[in-house]
Amino acid sequence: MIIIADSGGSKIDWRLMAKSGSLQPAHSAGFNPYYQPIEDLEKSIASAVVPLAKEEVKKIFFYGAGVSSEKNQEVIRNTFAKFFPSAVTFVGWDLLAAGRALCGKEPGIACIMGTGSNSCLYDGNDIAGNVANLGWILADEGSGANIGRKFLVEYLREKQPAAVASKFRERYPLTREQFLEKVYQGERPSAFLASFTRFIHDNLNEEYCMQLMVRCFNEFYEEVVMRYENYDRYKAHFVGSIAFHFSDILRRAGADKGITVGNIMEGPIDGLTRYHESDLA
Repeated sequence: MIIIADSGGSKIDWRLMAKSGSLQPAHSAGFNPYYQPIEDLEKSIASAVVPLAKEEVKKIFFYGAGVSSEKNQEVIRNTFAKFFPSAVTFVGWDLLAAGRALCGKEPGIACIMGTGSNSCLYDGNDIAGNVANLGWILADEGSGANIGRKFLVEYLREKQPAAVASKFRERYPLTREQFLEKVYQGERPSAFLASFTRFIHDNLNEEYCMQLMVRCFNEFYEEVVMRYENYDRYKAHFVGSIAFHFSDILRRAGADKGITVGNIMEGPIDGLTRYHESDLA
């Protein structure tokens, strides 16, 4: 049996794959070693995974945010060893998960486009290049936080059509000061900004909302995808809530730039499961 995990800040998606081909899904609370004690991961393994592991676990593939350092990787490997002492554990970051889930064994440009964004040039097995991700304050083109930030700036500066502003005011009856307090003093400002994309999605019949998404996706293609050498020789693949829910606009914007958009997934776990099928042998 092998175990595959995709760990995000809000949840971990697990898949337990037996040699017979049976597949068992599980879910638990999210984990990031930079912000949470390792005991949180231990609790998730004990409650969500161990009860489903009816066969000996031979391999474990754990992907997540905050695992790029060797120190964090070792802590995670040691944690799994407490429960599955005979298993070999691989720990990789979420960008590698995106590459393997989206591209499989083929080279391509793999992009994450959710609350945050990132990308890599993937060689069919590993990350071969990366345009620097600078976070939601400096850049984060194409992300929910970036899109929401642009929307809020134009709302507060009264640059939006009256119909759009009126609808938004109805859904978010906050003053300018209250918006700024949530952005500058709130616990999760990037998530707050990204939440506005739900409003944008609900109002794509408004030309302003449609064109805002086109602008943001064009910026991602120009500042990120087109920075990779010979980018036009590869397909660009996407994973994440923004890419998934705005996929039609994303594909059209790519076509206008001469970029072929391939797979678009809401999350990587199913693609990772297909990628690791050969590890059952």
